[in-house]
Amino acid sequence: MVENRGNVLPVYVVADESGSMAPVVDELNAGLAALHRALLREPMAAAKVRFTILGFADDVQVRLTLADLRAEATLPQLSTRGGTSYGAALRALRERIPDDVAALKEQGFAVFRPAVFFLTDGQPTDEPHWRAEHAGLTDKETTRAAPNIIACGIGEANAKTVLAIATRPEFAFVATPGTELGLAIAEFSVALTKSVVASARTATTDSMELVVERPDNFVMAVDVV
Repeated sequence: MVENRGNVLPVYVVADESGSMAPVVDELNAGLAALHRALLREPMAAAKVRFTILGFADDVQVRLTLADLRAEATLPQLSTRGGTSYGAALRALRERIPDDVAALKEQGFAVFRPAVFFLTDGQPTDEPHWRAEHAGLTDKETTRAAPNIIACGIGEANAKTVLAIATRPEFAFVATPGTELGLAIAEFSVALTKSVVASARTATTDSMELVVERPDNFVMAVDVV
């Protein structure tokens, strides 16, 4: 019998690496580095999180997988290329999450439902095909460890599309019109950090509350008409 090593929350940051993100990818990398530093200051919370970073464009690049950020000296850098295939990102999650959860359980962890933070700056280039991938990922009959998806849209992202990505209306946010992209990235990164730390702090022996912070200068997508 595997010894119980405690609870973990798998967190997936799924970041748009399409060409249109080129002007702000440095800000996004800086935001992830700030998240890393924040978790290093919160070792009890960091112990409850395993971190994966996926960058998506026409395909998906795995930048980090199931990392204990306490053991990482630095985080890998995101880069930009190609288009915006939501389907590729969602398919990668659907393929990875069951294996990741199984691996963590084999290590002796109790695993909370994964949390996906999905950031995009535009419309998908594979409409409507990505929707079938989304349905398979979020259907608990198909994917037992179906994640909670928090979706944030900046730039040209459409509120209805962001709402369709999120698994609950209160998990969908878009930057307010006119918000400069760099600022939106910075606010997303701050909210991501607060959400991860606050969620990890709630973890007990048998429960955890997913805390989702709305980024400053963002509104709920459901309120955009």
